[in-house]
Amino acid sequence: MAQHNLTGEQGEQVACRFLEEHGYEVLERNWRDGRHELDIIARTTRELVIVEVKTRSSDQHGQPEEAVKKGKRGKIIKGANAYVLATDCQLPLRFDIISVILHPSGKPYIHHITDAFYPTLHDRPF
Repeated sequence: MAQHNLTGEQGEQVACRFLEEHGYEVLERNWRDGRHELDIIARTTRELVIVEVKTRSSDQHGQPEEAVKKGKRGKIIKGANAYVLATDCQLPLRFDIISVILHPSGKPYIHHITDAFYPTLHDRPF
């Protein structure tokens, strides 16, 4: 497996642990439906939370969350729509980003951005 894939997988493990420590129930990891993939699907007592995880080994090239641009957000929104349709989920939906920087000699830096983005009329999946 390529190093960037290992880094991403490690970041998702860190993110799942972080969410569970903060009271979230992780429902799915790397959920797929056709071309759609969602990194983490979790829930609180009141919301379904779609979490995009971005992991880097340093912040040398900027913060990881800066990589979640409009095109990626659109794909996440379409994937969330597919998940809601497939599971008939009735919970309100929220989109978060967890940014992870894995420092080789220490504890990972985790930045959890709740309500990181919202679907707009132009982002509608249909």
